[in-house]
Amino acid sequence: MRAALLFHEKVVKENGAIIEVKIWKVPLSKKNPEGLEYSLVYIVGGKRIVGYDNSEGKGHHRHYRDKETAYRFTSVDRLLSDFARVIKEVKG
Repeated sequence: MRAALLFHEKVVKENGAIIEVKIWKVPLSKKNPEGLEYSLVYIVGGKRIVGYDNSEGKGHHRHYRDKETAYRFTSVDRLLSDFARVIKEVKG
C-alpha cells in the first residue's frame, strides 16, 4: 500500500501567514504504528513558527520557533487541537 492523502488544507491569511495541514494514511510499521504521517505548519513572514510532524525518522515531534521537542501523539483530533491552541497562543 502506498501513502494515501487523507486530508490537506492550506490557508493563506490576509497578512500572508500560512497554516497548512497534511495527513496521510500509510502502512503500519515500527516507524508508523498509527498508520499515519502528518505535517502541520504555521508560517509567518516566510519562517516556520510552529510545526508538528512525524517524518524524517524522528518520530512525533513539535517545532516551536527555533526549538524541536518530542510530541506525545494520542489522536488526530488531539493533534489538531494542540496545533490550533499553540497558534492561538503565538498570535497573543
